[in-house]
Amino acid sequence: MAPRQPLLPSFLYSPAAASGGGARAEAPAVVAASPSEPPFGRIEMYSPAYYAAGAVGGAAACGFTHAAVTPLDVIKCNIQIDPAKYKSTSSAFGVVMREQGIRGFFRGWAPTFLGYSAQGAFKYGLYEVFKKQYTDIAGPEYAAKYKTLIYLAGSATAEVVADVALCPMEAVKVRVQTQPGYARGLSDGFPKIVRSEGYAGLFRGLVPLWGRQIPYTMMKFATYENIVEMTYKHLIPTPKDQCSKPLQLGVSFGSGYVAGVFCAAVSHPADNLVSFLNNAKGATVGDAVKNLGLVGLFTRGLPLRILMIGTLTGAQWVIYDSFKVMVGLPTTGGAPAPSTVPVEGLAELKASA
Repeated sequence: MAPRQPLLPSFLYSPAAASGGGARAEAPAVVAASPSEPPFGRIEMYSPAYYAAGAVGGAAACGFTHAAVTPLDVIKCNIQIDPAKYKSTSSAFGVVMREQGIRGFFRGWAPTFLGYSAQGAFKYGLYEVFKKQYTDIAGPEYAAKYKTLIYLAGSATAEVVADVALCPMEAVKVRVQTQPGYARGLSDGFPKIVRSEGYAGLFRGLVPLWGRQIPYTMMKFATYENIVEMTYKHLIPTPKDQCSKPLQLGVSFGSGYVAGVFCAAVSHPADNLVSFLNNAKGATVGDAVKNLGLVGLFTRGLPLRILMIGTLTGAQWVIYDSFKVMVGLPTTGGAPAPSTVPVEGLAELKASA
């Protein structure tokens, strides 16, 4: 049987091929391992320190990326809330610039950064926890066979908790971004909501937030894990642990971007609901559907959100995996689920038990 031909040029993953041929071309590829002296000491896989590293990496990945796209978020939210005034992406940029100046594009950055940092810590940290727990519950054979279901279940469970941390900051962010004059930012917006609606007002959008974020996160993690696995299986003939770290992080970004496009489409109707309910005091889901219309619910602001979420998700995976590499851990995906045994070895394992 002829050897499988790679779909990517060999210089991207083979140091020998990149050297230009001759005797040096026969040199074995260098295995790129994690740093031998991680800055915080070696971290054992699936130890408390491993999960803590996931939480810190997740906080950095989500907090910084969401804060960086605040201008796009301002435009998206205003198109969703007031389409008569903000008719398109280009016109919305012009309206915000004329009425609020350049500062208007950064309204709500503080609750965005804090809210999504907290969400990211729980999302990524607990995903690692639940993925391992569900893998152990399923056992080696079923964990290997149904790994996508484990990705889906682990990410959904983590997101339920993560959204409770995000919801208060999301409520403040939407008010600040879509109601000029409501508040300058987090410091006065948060207490204003509490005074007028009580602490319950901060969580009024929790159910729609779950409706947006849980499908989004399930798609984000399951799609990402599978795309990474397929990339190393079909595009790159070199085993993942023999690829350079820059190439592995490139795979993280590309896989994350593609996953983000699917995430945006799946979660967009709920995103419109969250924006509407957090902006209109006392509004219900029925009011939102009546106001937006069924088509508008699925399409209003979608192109901008695809651009935003695709870029954002790709960047998040790069930041998360870069942090893992920095502390001496492997990048995410491209390997069997943790604690699994190849199916062909199960008979021997059972016989020896």
